[in-house]
Amino acid sequence: MVTRSTETNISGEREVGRILVTGASGLLGSRIVKAAKGNYEVIPLHNTKRLHPNSLKLDITRRKETFSLFKNIKPDLTIHTAAETNVDKCETRREVAWKTNVKGTRNVAKACSEISAKIVYISTDYVFKGEKGLYTEEDKPSPINYYGITKLEGENQVRKLCKNYVILRTSVLYGWHSWKQNFATWVIDSLKQKKKISIVQDHFNTPTLADNLAEIIIETVKRNLQGLYHASGNQRISRYEFAQQIAEAFDLNQSLIKPIKTNNMTSWTAKRPKDSSLDTNKIKKLLDIKPLDINEGLKRMKESAHL
Repeated sequence: MVTRSTETNISGEREVGRILVTGASGLLGSRIVKAAKGNYEVIPLHNTKRLHPNSLKLDITRRKETFSLFKNIKPDLTIHTAAETNVDKCETRREVAWKTNVKGTRNVAKACSEISAKIVYISTDYVFKGEKGLYTEEDKPSPINYYGITKLEGENQVRKLCKNYVILRTSVLYGWHSWKQNFATWVIDSLKQKKKISIVQDHFNTPTLADNLAEIIIETVKRNLQGLYHASGNQRISRYEFAQQIAEAFDLNQSLIKPIKTNNMTSWTAKRPKDSSLDTNKIKKLLDIKPLDINEGLKRMKESAHL
């Protein structure tokens, strides 16, 4: 049985000392574990690969298993990053997407509620239809693919079950990861192998360096923020332009990158919102750590390549 002392601050809120991180083997989860160490007692949770020595295995879709672990560890706060994020897989295997992104989130949220722990839930720009871009927190979600539907329902579960929560929507996470590719690392690897790649030029997001988002998340914890915030990168950009900037930052051949229209993307099963870029002004006004633009993010990524 894990025990911990309970402390309160002046406002009566319990001080955060012990943090659980679901999906700790993923790109964002692993960065959060790194960013939180030294300030908090961090307990990583994984269901795929074990990246951290003290990581515990948990399948969040198993209700009894989830409740038992939370009651045993009694975290002050849980950062919930675990999700099925493969957009096309969510479309073709809807039962898997719902089980992980909705039922799993419901289990985590309910477990947090029962022990009065706060939850930070990581959501997505894909909750929006993508017709206007630079969405604010006041804009009404209207997802056009099943991934977005499940993540939005995850938000609803968190709101319904937890009084003490933060929902952070992000966009196109990128950065170094030991076992799974993301858009930036795929572009880098492809161009290093001199492969020609076709990238959509009419698909816009606000790409987010995972390291930057992890630090933003930890600051939201320190400042005890509540509610909904957009927490993505600071620059709206097309995937094609993003790929070009990646090539430039890593001294790779930009001529290998060919523009293509979304209508011609035959490899996509699920629809993508054409412009789901996020407006981050709300969170920027509250935090010292600011969302990075593309140049800043890629520069930092390049500098950490050999760390």
